[in-house]
Amino acid sequence: MNLTKLKLSQLRSLVAVADSGNFSEAALDLEVTQSTVSHAIATLEEELGVVLLQRGRHGAKLTPVGERVTIHARQMLHLLEEIATEAEHAKGLQGGTVRIASFRSVATHVLPSAIARLHSRYPNVTISILEMDEIHELQRALQQGQVDVCVAETFCGEDFESIHIFDDEYVALLPPSGLRSAQLTPEDLQRYPLITSSHNSCGSRIHLQLQQLNSSLGAAYRIRHDSSMVGMVKQGLGIAILPRLAAEPVPDDVRICALPFALHRPIGATFLKAALHTPAVYAFLDALQETGAFGAAKAV
Repeated sequence: MNLTKLKLSQLRSLVAVADSGNFSEAALDLEVTQSTVSHAIATLEEELGVVLLQRGRHGAKLTPVGERVTIHARQMLHLLEEIATEAEHAKGLQGGTVRIASFRSVATHVLPSAIARLHSRYPNVTISILEMDEIHELQRALQQGQVDVCVAETFCGEDFESIHIFDDEYVALLPPSGLRSAQLTPEDLQRYPLITSSHNSCGSRIHLQLQQLNSSLGAAYRIRHDSSMVGMVKQGLGIAILPRLAAEPVPDDVRICALPFALHRPIGATFLKAALHTPAVYAFLDALQETGAFGAAKAV
């Protein structure tokens, strides 16, 4: 038996006859003549040395060995489709643009490694990054079609789908002359002015946690930019509470301490469920999912 003589057209003819039950309908499905289908099946049977179909007045029926061979023929045709899909996917990634909206901290510490990984595989894909501060801004940009994907704090909704990457823990930043303990207590938070973000998504989460801890706790300063918060800590103006990702890089004269409560924000990619994404977008999401956690918060 010389298997190199087997042709895909023979396998397609076999599957078509098996599905339709007769040669004429199989020919119509394959858009060839009935004699072409008959010749393909006869040649296949001759090369294999077995009868695959029982012909009769009412059509054609698979023999027991024909049923087993048809199962393998379907698998081979399916693999062929997958090969074609992979080729089309690769051709689609010869170019294209991925438009990303992101928080500054995520754009600084997470996106570069994902983009580098993407470009190592598909160097011609273009990336554009739009930095935003608030979750509602990200949602609006996504819904209005300004961006393809948001890489920031994930958000929920019927229109959205999210891929979780890691949890970004909140930490406390203290000047070196402050407390020596690596773990703050609720009493510590009462003794020092607190510095938090003025962004609604971040500031409201911290405020709620502080209120649950002690109703008298509140922020003395609400600052827009992370770097400004770090600068105030360096001047000894208080304790800053912010996500670890936003705190980096932490200056040598600023200490990181663990908070007396567990708080984090989920970081990942969010995109529209109903959108028709390009191969470049899916390639970026694959590269992003290979990004490990930025790093667990460590008190020093």
